[in-house]
Amino acid sequence: MSLILFIILKIYIITIGLLIYGFFKVKKYQKSDLEPKTRFTIIVPFRNEAQNLPNLLESFSNLNYPTDLFEVILVDDNSHEKTQILNQKFQIAVIDNIRTSNSPKKDAITTAMQHVKTDWVITTDADCIVPENWLLTFDNYIQENEISMLAAAVTYECKNSFLDHFQQLDLTSLQGATIGSFGLNNGFMCNGANFAYRKSLFEKLNGFEGNDKIASGDDVFLLQKAIQVFPKEVHYLKAEEAIVTTQPTETWKILFYQRVRWAAKASSYKSEFGKLLGLIVFFGNLSFVIGFLFLLFGIWPYPVFVLFAFFKFAIDFVLLYVTSIFLTKGKIKSVLLSSLLYPFFSTTVALYSLFGSYEWKGRKFQK
Repeated sequence: MSLILFIILKIYIITIGLLIYGFFKVKKYQKSDLEPKTRFTIIVPFRNEAQNLPNLLESFSNLNYPTDLFEVILVDDNSHEKTQILNQKFQIAVIDNIRTSNSPKKDAITTAMQHVKTDWVITTDADCIVPENWLLTFDNYIQENEISMLAAAVTYECKNSFLDHFQQLDLTSLQGATIGSFGLNNGFMCNGANFAYRKSLFEKLNGFEGNDKIASGDDVFLLQKAIQVFPKEVHYLKAEEAIVTTQPTETWKILFYQRVRWAAKASSYKSEFGKLLGLIVFFGNLSFVIGFLFLLFGIWPYPVFVLFAFFKFAIDFVLLYVTSIFLTKGKIKSVLLSSLLYPFFSTTVALYSLFGSYEWKGRKFQK
């Protein structure tokens, strides 16, 4: 059994090493001050976000982009209170979500698409803040490249708490894997809080048809469909000026359900690379948990477990560090404690997502 665990660790180290290599293969992009030309529709699905929406709209008002080149569609997914939008500098509409599937967010985007008049759509979430050069950076990249879909980065606005630091490291690992997979020409993951694509591409792919029974995945399933059909037209925008900031969850319970929601879609991936990577990461974390149990029951002596943990921690730290330099200028905290806790958290999330139900935004979803 010990030999198997070390074989898994070796495969895990090689895999994360490849992601690190892929991360550096994706070149950083700097906007080149081209005259803005792209017309965007920003789609924001929301439910009970009265506290967060004003901050998002204010960040839209501060965009360094001509107001006649973008408009905003807010899609209200049955909020308890109706949202009123007053005195905005840009064109904005609030519409009600039309539910037709098991996925509120996919329905919201599909509903909004019926009102989109621009060539490009860009999605974000109601609890986000966008940087002032967000649209300008997307526009410059679109002008310089023949593309139909563009994914970009998301980070957390953290307070000084262990829960926030843990979430930041978790998201950083996901962002590192996302960028690394694009660098290996095997992109399979993105974040709907910072995701752009042509309306015509959405229509060519028949939107979310084929995965609308899955509650989450409005981003990754569309990305994977696009890569299958138009692989050269799907890029990653590795630009600091395009990083969107979002809020971490407030409790461990909400975090657990959020990660279960994310993990539940993995078994339905169209990307074989994504499935394989998910399995390797799962077994890498599970092997750490088993190794810890071996230590507790005296099967492994202390030096063996320390050696095992060191190699796993070392390769994880490299990916976290290089990604955090891009996302947060290297501001990472509670790394050691988070790294020790993460395998237990991640393994529990993965196993629970196979059969458990979860709650999100006041609704209950069943696997």
